[in-house]
Amino acid sequence: MIRRLARNRGVQVIAVVVVLAAAAVAWLAYSALKVKGDLESVRTDAGRARTLMLDGDQAGARQAAEAASARASDAADRSHGFLWSAVAAVPGVGSPLKSVQEMSDAVEALSSDVLVPAADLASVLNPDELRTGNTVNLELLRNAQPALKSVAEKSAEVTEQVSSIAPSWLGVVADARTQLVDQVDAADSTVQATNIAATLVPSMLGADGPRSYFMAFQTPSEARGTGGLVGGFAVLDADAGRVTIPELGANSEFRDPATPKINLGPEYDALYSYYKPYTDFRNGNLSPHFPDAAQIWLANWRAQTGERLDGAIALDPIALKYVLEAVGPVTVAGGEKITADNVVPITLSTAYERFADDNQARKDYLQSISQAVVNKLITSGGSTRTLLEALGRGVHERRIMVYSTTPAEQEIIESTKLGHQISDTSSPYLQVAVGNASGTKLDYYLKRDISYTSGPCTGDTRESTITVKLTNTLDTTDMTDYVAGGLGTDLAVKKGTNLANVEFLATKGAVLKEMTLGEGGAFYVEQTLHGRPYYSTRVGIAPGQTATIVLKIDEPTTAHGPAEVPIQPLVDDPTVKVDVPACGPEE
Repeated sequence: MIRRLARNRGVQVIAVVVVLAAAAVAWLAYSALKVKGDLESVRTDAGRARTLMLDGDQAGARQAAEAASARASDAADRSHGFLWSAVAAVPGVGSPLKSVQEMSDAVEALSSDVLVPAADLASVLNPDELRTGNTVNLELLRNAQPALKSVAEKSAEVTEQVSSIAPSWLGVVADARTQLVDQVDAADSTVQATNIAATLVPSMLGADGPRSYFMAFQTPSEARGTGGLVGGFAVLDADAGRVTIPELGANSEFRDPATPKINLGPEYDALYSYYKPYTDFRNGNLSPHFPDAAQIWLANWRAQTGERLDGAIALDPIALKYVLEAVGPVTVAGGEKITADNVVPITLSTAYERFADDNQARKDYLQSISQAVVNKLITSGGSTRTLLEALGRGVHERRIMVYSTTPAEQEIIESTKLGHQISDTSSPYLQVAVGNASGTKLDYYLKRDISYTSGPCTGDTRESTITVKLTNTLDTTDMTDYVAGGLGTDLAVKKGTNLANVEFLATKGAVLKEMTLGEGGAFYVEQTLHGRPYYSTRVGIAPGQTATIVLKIDEPTTAHGPAEVPIQPLVDDPTVKVDVPACGPEE
């Protein structure tokens, strides 16, 4: 009897435990569903807050941000309950719940510390307050900058917090983390860009006195290190936020100095002096380091006019396309409409056939397009959000570049993609730059495939492989010699062949083991540029053919952190593969 009672009692205890366990599982499942719903609501409200903020709708942005904050607080409360926290502390099986806790904390911080205060600053982006015609309200930006700086610092902290959340083995949690990373990165990008704009724009647009800038229009159908040949230029004036373009000209109007007015040092000269970059306007931007080009342009403009400019700006037709998507089409002489759909083929391809027998008429035509688009950009009203997104895309793709002669401004510019400088990072690094070597316009048809792979972080060095495939997609040679022919007897190649100088900038301390071109060895130059290993070779790519260049290099494993691979802004959208394990700092 006693044994039976004990056995029954044991069964009852087990039954109670099973019931409690089932209840706990059910409660966790219920809580997980509620947290999932909360986080999805936060994502929706946060996205709406960001959109409304960029539209300058302060009340709407504040309402959406507060809704996101409330749901984020709910998610944090649910995921930090006693039962949830107890299970999250169990090694292995509890890690997904721990990840959700960390995500909830980050979302709560994003909502309350970033979105809500950022919403209160939405009026800074209100087009009715920020811009009037060709004048920017600099006082509004300058007054908002301290608060924007505070929000930007909080945003950077949240971004770091999210990036430190370990990936989960549970698929649904891993997907949620990926979505959160994307959302936080988007929010941080907006906040940081707005803060940088509020820091730079007032002084650069003349809040403290008039400013003037050299503006270069690059033509990537003939590649140069920073993107493309400078086909035209303008001088942009800014005074108290009012922006004008008093002078516009084709490259043929730029008078080259008889002797160099600047020297960029022995490294630069060893690589580029043959092409006379200091005295030949066509070659001033051979280096992929935009400050090199900017300083040459500014020095030569001063030699030509006596005017000391305050900086330089460069952009290309793809950036103009993004602007037209935001502000709408423009009309040039004769009533021709230039749109986001036709501006790239017109400026980089068909204009060369249309004006095959009148080079000056072609340059005048292209200049009229550039002037019309830039004038529309600086005078357009409408949505600040769409315009900022267009400009942001151009900056992200390194198609819009800026240089300032004011050191404090240039330091900030170089912390962004606006600077387009060769990075000083000690991380693994690869920068590939194509330069047209025969004066053709065939880079309109160039397609790039770039691969950068490395071994594990064992030992003092590891072998890395860089593979670059360049394809000439031209399918006809029935084109003018100006587009598809060669220049000079020493560069004589068959019509339609793309003759290119290909430059590689590598990780600091890297050593080249071999370079091959196709099946054989490559003739190459090995130097340094801005403190980085530099290699270059020349290739000829016939129509429909692909040239493959492979570099084997030894890199130091002391190059810590993720790889940086800046992409040269040409016409194509290259295929880029990076498989470079990040080496951590030594313990």
